[in-house]
Formats: sequence, C-alpha cells, structure tokens
Amino acid sequence: MKARAVRSPEIAPEEKDLDKPREECGIFGVYGRGLDVARITYYGLYALQHRGQESAGIAVSDGRRVLLHKGMGLVPEVFSREKLDRMDGHIAVGHVRYSTTGSSQTINAQPLVFRYARGTIGLAHNGNITNVWDLRSQLASTGSVFQSTTDSEVIVNLIARYSRNTLEEALAKCMIDVKGAYSLLVITEESLIAVRDPYGFRPLCLGSLGDGYVVASESCALDTVGAKKLRDVEPGETVIIDQQGIRSMRALSPRRKAHCIFEYIYFARPDSEMDGFQVNRVRREMGKQLAREYPADVDLVIPVPDSGTTAARGYAEESGIPFEEGLMKNRYIGRTFIQPSQDTRDMGVKLKLNPMRHILEGKRVLLVDDSLVRGTTSSKIVRMIREAGVKEVYLCLSSPPVIKSCYYGIDTSNEDELVAAHMTVGQIQSMIGVDGLYYLSLDGLLGIFGEYRDNFCTACFDGKYPVEISKPGDAGKFALE
Repeated sequence: MKARAVRSPEIAPEEKDLDKPREECGIFGVYGRGLDVARITYYGLYALQHRGQESAGIAVSDGRRVLLHKGMGLVPEVFSREKLDRMDGHIAVGHVRYSTTGSSQTINAQPLVFRYARGTIGLAHNGNITNVWDLRSQLASTGSVFQSTTDSEVIVNLIARYSRNTLEEALAKCMIDVKGAYSLLVITEESLIAVRDPYGFRPLCLGSLGDGYVVASESCALDTVGAKKLRDVEPGETVIIDQQGIRSMRALSPRRKAHCIFEYIYFARPDSEMDGFQVNRVRREMGKQLAREYPADVDLVIPVPDSGTTAARGYAEESGIPFEEGLMKNRYIGRTFIQPSQDTRDMGVKLKLNPMRHILEGKRVLLVDDSLVRGTTSSKIVRMIREAGVKEVYLCLSSPPVIKSCYYGIDTSNEDELVAAHMTVGQIQSMIGVDGLYYLSLDGLLGIFGEYRDNFCTACFDGKYPVEISKPGDAGKFALE
C-alpha cells in the first residue's frame, strides 16, 4: 500500500482548539394532550446527548404560560425528578448544546424564551447563521438589545421585529433574511412549530406518538420515546402543530439540497435514519469502499471505538480480513473529564482506550477511524498500539481530508490545526507514525449515495460553500423591512 499525496488549499479561520469536529446541537419537541411532555422531552434529549454536552434545557407550555428550565451540564445533571414534576403542559421543546457560536455559559443555553407583542415564545436552534454579523449590526442599529452571544438570538429579535405579522408569517420573513443552517423548534402557549432551512443542512424529522406528534434532530430520539417516524421535515418547510392538527407551509422553495455529509461520517447515532439513508448502513458502505480503494496486506482490521467501528466492519467484510476489537474503550469515561497535566498528557487517551496486547502483539494491523483533524490523538493511539507489540500499523479514514472549516453548525479547528490543509498525506503519515495512511476518496464517499450524491454539503473537503459566509465587520447586505 502506498500513501497518496494531496495538495490542499488554506482553510478559513476557526476559533476552537479541537482534535475532532464537534457536534452541533440537538433539538426535540413534542405536542400531545395527556402526554407527560416534560419527561418525554427529557428522554428525547438523553437520546440526543451525543450532539451536545455543554448545556440542556426544556420549555413547556400548558396553554397559558411557557415554563423554562435550563442549565450547564449533561441532561441528567440539569434535570431532576422534582424539576420535571413541576413542568406540566401538553407542549414541550428541548435542546442540548455544543457551542459553535457564542461562548459556553448559562445565558447562551437554550431554549431561549422571550415575550413579544403576540405572547411568549421559546426557540431551540441547531445550526449556524452565516450572515449573523450583518443581521446583528442592523438590528442593533434600530434598537434591538442582545443579552447573549448566540446567533439564535438574532432569530428571536427578527421574530419580534415582525410582530405585526402572525408567527407563521414572521418565521417566513425570517427565512428570507437568515442565511445559513438552521433547524428550529418554536413553542408558543398553543403551538409547536418546526422549521428547516432551504438547503436542509441540519437534520430534522417528524413522528407520531399516540394522538400527538414529536419532532427531533434524529430518528433515534423518536425510537427512544416510542414514537413512529412519519417523515423528514423537508428543506424550506415549516410544520405547524396545534389543536387543529398538523399543517405544512413553505416560505421558500427548496434550493439545491446540502445535507451535512459529516452527519453520516461521524455525528449522527448509527441507529438513526435521516433523509432516506440509514446511518449504520452508510458507514458500513464507507468501510467497504475503503477496502476497494485500498486493499491491505495485513492480519487484522481494528476500529478506533466507537467512531470507526462500523466502517471497520465494512472493511473486514469486503476484504475478508478478520475483524478484532484491539482497543478496549472505557465506557465510564464521558466526553469531558479533568484534563491531565503536561507530564501525564498521554494518560488522557489511555483513560479512554487500552490496547489488547494478546490480540495485537506480532500482528500487522489496519486501524480504521472516521476522520483526522489535528492528528494528535491518532498519534497517541498509534504509539499505544506499537507499544503493545504490533509489527506494522496502517490507518484508514472513512472520510476525505478535512481541509476547510465548517460554518454551518459544526465546530472544526482553525487554519493552523487542520493538518490536511497544509501537509501532504505522506507528511501526515510521518507525523502520526503509521506505515501507511489512506483517506476515502470524495468520489467514493458520494458514490455510496448513488443518484442522490449531489444532495450533500462537502465544503469541509473541497471548499465549495453552498451559502456565502460573512465575517465581523462586513457591510450589511440583507435589508430588513
């Protein structure tokens, strides 16, 4: 096997210091009289916890008022039985957050609940607004006040600005003004409203639960609460659920679809189904395609758990090479823990993963993972495997090289840290310490989706951004009525 060198352009700057792309957010909503909507939302958020671990919140309406509780931490840390008991109602919206825009603090936790001329509204947002600086400066110049640093508050202010219209009309006007990625859930005293941007960047699906309805970022959350998936919310669609039932409207005609390809590579739970594709099946096909592109002469195929497990199984199935769990994951380590000091920096990886010496010793192994951003964790894993006695170690990745930052709700690294943006595959291979490094080709990745291959955003791989990005200081470009 020979490593391929690729030339990659520079990337746009990003703020966070990350070794993997980070999840965006997860949203969950339920409408149903006679349902314990607060607890249902709690369990729905639990199922979506992988999408955000910084904060969680639930807003509940009983038809007269909207009650909110939110806080920093994981879902079970924010909510107790007593808190849920006090949240009576028949409509609820929940949110788990990882901050891609706005710092990590309670004031930025969602849902955002506010009063305006037509009543009380709670809003939960998954995605990133790309013209946020234009809109924020224009709103501020006409008297709007911002309490948080999230881009979601821009949507709140736009809704208030259009208060002379019905809420449905105000949301339609917001969709014209707002550019970028947004799946929204809005709760009022009497209704639950779901909105998906015209490109469909972020996932959103609709289900039924008894005589009620559930909306969630992923279908795995519907499964958790016993709801039946009806369909995905379409790009550009607004779904309104109230005492009259359920209806749909379109403020904007759907443009080219640009579903986030990284949902299938890494973010979504394997048991989710989104926009017509089963995530687990797609990841298995990624592994099979890797095996076709890079046939290996090795003894074992080993995943980096859990992100590389399904692709590794696919590689093993296609190649006929035995699959083994050569790295054992500590299931009791969360996604955040006290970081080790400089002199014990390798312990952070060893707390999560431990090599199985009796499986690895003396073997030539193919390690499979989903992606590589900075390469620091991969280097430590490779070093651990070598210390366990492997003869040779190769690394296969079920995604193309990440060369650009994402501005649509995924947190990637800054320009200097995306190694594929300024290093060849051969250079990265030497840095990580593997005997070979192989990326899934972009054509091979998209080929898995057949006739729907053009329905995805691949900007992090090729720099082709579907929606224009504005930066702080840019002149306002989108006029407000």
